[in-house]
Amino acid sequence: MSSNVQSNFTALGIIEPLSRALAEAGYVDPSPIQTRAIPFLLAERDLLGIAQTGTGKTAAFALPILQRLSTAPAASGSRSIRALIIAPTRELALQIQTSFKNYGRHLPLRTAVIFGGVGQNPQVETLKRGVDILVATPGRLLDLMGQGFVKLGNVTTVVFDEADRMLDMGFIPDVRRIVAALPKARQSALFSATMPGEVAGLAADLLRDPIRIDISPKVITVERIDQRVFFVEAGQKRALLVDLLRDAALARVIVFTRTKHGANKVAMHLERAGAEVEAIHGNKSQNARQRALASFKAGTTRVLVATDVAARGLDIPEVSHVINFDLPNVAESYVHRIGRTARAGADGIALSFCDPSERAYLRDIERLIRRSLTIEKRNFARIAEHDTEGTPERHARPQKEHHGSRRQGSHNHQDGRKKSVHNRRRSEPREDPQHATVAPNGGAWQDLVTKLHERQERV
Repeated sequence: MSSNVQSNFTALGIIEPLSRALAEAGYVDPSPIQTRAIPFLLAERDLLGIAQTGTGKTAAFALPILQRLSTAPAASGSRSIRALIIAPTRELALQIQTSFKNYGRHLPLRTAVIFGGVGQNPQVETLKRGVDILVATPGRLLDLMGQGFVKLGNVTTVVFDEADRMLDMGFIPDVRRIVAALPKARQSALFSATMPGEVAGLAADLLRDPIRIDISPKVITVERIDQRVFFVEAGQKRALLVDLLRDAALARVIVFTRTKHGANKVAMHLERAGAEVEAIHGNKSQNARQRALASFKAGTTRVLVATDVAARGLDIPEVSHVINFDLPNVAESYVHRIGRTARAGADGIALSFCDPSERAYLRDIERLIRRSLTIEKRNFARIAEHDTEGTPERHARPQKEHHGSRRQGSHNHQDGRKKSVHNRRRSEPREDPQHATVAPNGGAWQDLVTKLHERQERV
């Protein structure tokens, strides 16, 4: 297998040390984005890549960067930042740095990552020792640039990953400030899962005569994901979640909530029911988030309760189920959430809870994905009776507190805290004639659910 892997990547022009590292990491064949992007990036062309997470796009830009830097020593003779990768979240930045280190293990190049939410001193010390490749979130990068710890004058290649996510988080002005500090003579690449107007405008400003590669799927969601919806009152959601987790088939589960406070409440409820659970969101310290992710990836934790901070860019293998405890108020976020399952050709299941106030969100989602979610029935009276029984004994563990920790540092730029005016969320669902006058616990909502069930059975 090793020789085949090296041969496959060698055909793209990848040098032997990189091909050897790929073989050691278990790579078999280049993915479509790698096959199409690597030759152009090796030829120093600017590139616009439209590809979702999980498609191998990190290797598509990391391999050419590693190869070019290893074959073109720094002109100044001293180690300085020559490649810059901008990512919207701390988790994605760490993941990208790990990929660079794995792919470049046989090359004498140094990689560093900087992000907010932790003290800056260890990051500054690493920068002082010299790095070739810097992976950064926008806020911390601007902070350290302002303090004189990061200089971008020798950068020859810059990559903007998850550009649409940067737009969602309000980072586009910061990105433009960073670009203004870069040399004009450089290679640039921008990757995005979607291409809203403002991201297209940013690409037009950043890229020179770029090659455009679009490997976005013909359908907006992964075909291998079985997508279902439960119509449920808001107050019954936690009992429904506990009931679902009685099934051992839900082996590795990500539960998405809309707010940080909601994530903590759900995690505490599941823990009282005996589930192995961790919560991850923006108020958690970086160390706490990394521990939670490591425990989930290792299989020690069965359930990860998360806000949308975990919906993009994280490569967590073998997630059996994604559960939308709260439907997202932006339809595209649904696509990115459920994309955490059915990765690398596997099958997956996405379950969504929809209360009366979320019907408008569900309509937006079904309009975006061009299909109706399969309606699931549940005996909520039985669920309420058994809510206190907990999950199976084999999933129990001692309780511990779930609470957010205060962010460290006092920098003005806090990654993930900004709001985008361009993509302002609707705080309330649109008026829905079907339930606009229905009381939260009224019978009219159950009548609607019954009609929807009947419609599904007829189909």
